[in-house]
Amino acid sequence: MTTTAAATERADPPWLKAYPPGVDWHAPIPARPMSDLLDDAVRGYADRPFLDFLGRRYTYRAIGALVDRFAKGLQDLGVRKGDRVGLFLPNTPYYVIAFFGVLKAGGTVVNFNPLYAEREVESQITDSGVRLMVTLDLEALLGKLRKMLGRTPLERIVVCRMQDVLPFPKSLLFPIVRRKDIAATLDDGRHLRFADLTANGGDPVRVAVDPAEDVAVLQYTGGTTGLPKGAMLTHANLYANAIQATMWFEGARPGEERLLAVLPFFHVFAMTAAMNLPIRLGAEIVMLPRFDLDQAMETIAKKRPTLFPAVPTIYTAINNHKNRSRYDLSSIKFCISGGAPLPSEVKVAFERGTGCRLVEGYGLSEASPVTNCNPIAGVNKTGSIGLPLPGTTIELVSLEDGRTPVPTGERGELCVRGPQVMKGYWNRPEETAATLRDGLLHTGDVAYMDEDGYVFIVDRIKDLILCSGFNVYPRNVEEAIHLHSAVAEVVVGGIPDAYRGQTVKAWIRLKDGETLDAEGLRAFLQDKLSTIEQPKQVEFRDELPKTLIGKLNRKALLEEEAAKARPAG
Repeated sequence: MTTTAAATERADPPWLKAYPPGVDWHAPIPARPMSDLLDDAVRGYADRPFLDFLGRRYTYRAIGALVDRFAKGLQDLGVRKGDRVGLFLPNTPYYVIAFFGVLKAGGTVVNFNPLYAEREVESQITDSGVRLMVTLDLEALLGKLRKMLGRTPLERIVVCRMQDVLPFPKSLLFPIVRRKDIAATLDDGRHLRFADLTANGGDPVRVAVDPAEDVAVLQYTGGTTGLPKGAMLTHANLYANAIQATMWFEGARPGEERLLAVLPFFHVFAMTAAMNLPIRLGAEIVMLPRFDLDQAMETIAKKRPTLFPAVPTIYTAINNHKNRSRYDLSSIKFCISGGAPLPSEVKVAFERGTGCRLVEGYGLSEASPVTNCNPIAGVNKTGSIGLPLPGTTIELVSLEDGRTPVPTGERGELCVRGPQVMKGYWNRPEETAATLRDGLLHTGDVAYMDEDGYVFIVDRIKDLILCSGFNVYPRNVEEAIHLHSAVAEVVVGGIPDAYRGQTVKAWIRLKDGETLDAEGLRAFLQDKLSTIEQPKQVEFRDELPKTLIGKLNRKALLEEEAAKARPAG
């Protein structure tokens, strides 16, 4: 696949004048099966270290062989082209093996969040039609899935032993220290051991894949509208995004980089930025099963990673670590921040402390996910999500009719056209038609583009606060509050108001040792926000709720407010 039709028609888009000199926006982007990404890396970097899990290391050759054996085992079980296979896994070598093994067997990966409640797991299994799941032999995971057997389409579970991927002596101590956490693997035909499944010659039948049509991953998301649904990401979508990301990180050295993966691979940002990108580069992936600040700091100082994709709250936590100066973080050279707006003071402090280049990007599940990023070498504009990636066209359309292009500098709905844009939503034709119109992905985000082609997100359409007939943008209020030196984190949302319809509320966590009250905050904001934008309610908290990848969770706070408003009983 080469440049999109829309990009061809628009010979000189505004972002080209600011494009990084070493990156070609017009570069051809091939459409290939995702399994080729790993196969190419295995051929090119066979004896290079690939995965480092808590100190146990695997080469590209070793993981490639396990992927082939897993794929063969799946095919022997009867997995055929298009069958959905669920991954209920945190970051471990098993995730990478299962992900590419499923694809090589011809199946479709369905990512599950291991922290989902039973109701959420049941809903996603039922919607996706998953009959086979892969998980660890931990009661917190396997115990949850066992309850799905018989009451959902789920028929069998592949159980992976945690002990088998740990380094010595952890591998010996784990079954002793964590005995109560380990779930027994039953011999009932419905539980299959990973070791048994991979006890074969590793010669799977090659499955013919149409990269543009065949779905590689069902990525569940709240999407731009409504309840969670599966974004159908094709092989071509995911392969293209890996290629685009590699082009963007032009200074990265193939076969020499090391990436720290603290974001969970089942999340779409990590799937591309922390797994597929480093595979394309032949990099070593140092993975942690979850983000722990002290462990991450120690790992950076010891393992010396050069690439570190994360979310703003993780960079904030590192900046504010009480013993920050004890750790040498100077090995980090390139960082991409996604998932939430990156405050400028967080970027500046992190770059000053590490010497690395921290750039803000933007994406969504429906686009595999990355569409925009600030240049690695070039101008980073404060508050901007940067320029479109190669082969990607950004269009801004009227918030009123959803069609008419808006002039440069004016706000409109951010829309994306490119090879990474999804095929549609799984079994959701109406939602697909509402989100994909003439090949244009409507993101639901309000943005504007400046004369250099840099895009600035203003807010989500659904997050707009309608206050006395005026639109108030939570992000604008959050940015103003962030200017106060005492503020560590802030979330702004609209809550019901009998007079105004909605009113502005701010939830704030202060930096350690700092003090601030609502009156002092309003005085500080007097010349920074209009009267209608001023938060009428302010709540200070020791902690703010976050999602699993560390994004501040506005939805959880608004749900708390709604629960308070409901009458008792």
